[in-house]
Amino acid sequence: MKKILITNDDGFDSPALLALIKALKPLAEIITVAPTLEKSACGHSLTLTKPLRFVDIEPNFYKLDDGTPTDCIFLALHKIYKDIMPDLVISGINIGANMGEDITYSGTASGAMEAVLQGIPAIAISQDFSDDMREKSEWEYELAQETIVHLVTKIFDGSFPLGPRKFLNVNIPAVKPNESKGFKITKTGSRIYGNDADSHMNPRGQEYFWIGLVNHQWRKGKGQMTDVEAVKSGYISVTPIHLDMTSHKDIKELESWI
Repeated sequence: MKKILITNDDGFDSPALLALIKALKPLAEIITVAPTLEKSACGHSLTLTKPLRFVDIEPNFYKLDDGTPTDCIFLALHKIYKDIMPDLVISGINIGANMGEDITYSGTASGAMEAVLQGIPAIAISQDFSDDMREKSEWEYELAQETIVHLVTKIFDGSFPLGPRKFLNVNIPAVKPNESKGFKITKTGSRIYGNDADSHMNPRGQEYFWIGLVNHQWRKGKGQMTDVEAVKSGYISVTPIHLDMTSHKDIKELESWI
């Protein structure tokens, strides 16, 4: 039987994680290792300054106290799998989209990054949401569940479509399954970033800051449709991501400049 290792960055008790596990159980042996606490925007970080501990939740389900998604994959491969590696790693379902440069912050994407660094194919999957869904906390994961089952079945019936150190970044639009326009292969979008934060004073007169929601404005893309454009248009966005961050087209010019 095929083996899938699952993690996320919203914590072990996330309803979206439980929806992912439920969808994939008929397809493979599932082992889940997830953070104890929410680790959104933790990036591709390893915990090097304190020990980490596996805590059993139920058979084949562990929380890592208190680790990041990267820790979860790294230590699961070290402790649980050892000689027989999983066939696939899936990170998600994230509550909220992970598109454009946001994947550099994303703990969800970083779980997939760690997997491909370790030579294991991986998918990061995230669920976009509308303002109405957010206000009512009515999270719908049916389309995300159908999507991941389709992708995993296709992989297990054939092969993973990408080479080494590359993963699939999947973003699900905030629509019901019958409203989806299908799949769209995309490139990453480009967000317009700011650096605002709320400033407050504690009872001792010391200033502290709270980083909140980021600017949701995006630049219009050219050529290949971006993940943002696809999701906002009702498509399931599938973006191939590779970890080589070299700007290859600038090498020759930089050689002349230096």
